[in-house]
Amino acid sequence: MFAPAARTLLTTSLRSSANSANSLNRIYGSTRTVVTVKTIKYTATAKAQGAGRNGTVKSGNLDLKMASPKELGGDGKGENPEQLLAMGYSACFLGAVQLLAKKQGKEEMAKSAQVLANVSLGDSAEKPGFGLTVDIQVSGIDEALAQAAHEFCPFSRALTQGAVVNVSVSK
Repeated sequence: MFAPAARTLLTTSLRSSANSANSLNRIYGSTRTVVTVKTIKYTATAKAQGAGRNGTVKSGNLDLKMASPKELGGDGKGENPEQLLAMGYSACFLGAVQLLAKKQGKEEMAKSAQVLANVSLGDSAEKPGFGLTVDIQVSGIDEALAQAAHEFCPFSRALTQGAVVNVSVSK
């Protein structure tokens, strides 16, 4: 059984670099502080083509057919962005659990840990369009390690403290 370690993953008090603060203020209507990256250690690249949720997405050797889930009116015969986020988040969070367990002398505890990530898509209560909720459930560890992993995991940080997102149009 999974013990809930879910946290509300939206915040309005995010840290920002001077360059992105004005853009974020225009978007969010307030000053946000964003977690910034000082040194890039790895970059994953994915390319989506076709009909968005019903197109294709490729990253390295992973090439997926995308399909809207039946709950959203699709045929469900493919993957969807929420599944990919849930997969990435659960793996990243488990990595954070294991790394911190090693540092805290709790390696044995973390060996059998499991992370279940539920990513839900629905109508936004605040703005037109959709919003996400994320529930993380961790089994096999204590609450202190779960909270430490949540504070350390880059996916958790991006969703709770923000991330720099640069959008551009190529020609």
